[in-house]
Amino acid sequence: MEEPKDAATPEAGAPSGQAEAATGRVFLVVVDDSPEMKQALRYACNRARNTDGRVALLYVIEPSEFHGVLRVGDLVREEQRAEAELLMQRMAAQTVTASGKVPIIYIREGLRRDALLALIEEEPLISILVLGAATDSNGPGPLVAALTGKFMGRLRVPITLVPGNLGDELIDAIS
Repeated sequence: MEEPKDAATPEAGAPSGQAEAATGRVFLVVVDDSPEMKQALRYACNRARNTDGRVALLYVIEPSEFHGVLRVGDLVREEQRAEAELLMQRMAAQTVTASGKVPIIYIREGLRRDALLALIEEEPLISILVLGAATDSNGPGPLVAALTGKFMGRLRVPITLVPGNLGDELIDAIS
């Protein structure tokens, strides 16, 4: 399994029970390209800053359709990993600016829901899961729907749902 990475030193793994993170709550945000993720990240950063906590970021590289073609699948996976690392560097920089602390970074491979549930089960530092909820007619999003439905019993941490239509000023006021 992937060890968490401290964004300041991406080569070094941050072991479970890391002293710095253990001083406050750890707010986990799942990074994706949805607009509501930005609202969830803002909320988590504010809460971490205001409670002497820390933000953790999870990005899940989902399987590609080339996973059965060995060489092509390897190349695709390498490209996806490189893209994920670049994205997480940008997200880490935003998190440092907003929360004042370097986030804990997790990059996993697999299905997003399964990787998230496994991480929460494995990592005792995680205190709260912060998810953005879509507010359109398609529902809150597949991850929110799954975790507030039949997978709720597998969580050992509370979930904070941040509606994606909240403005920055309102998020700042409530967090």
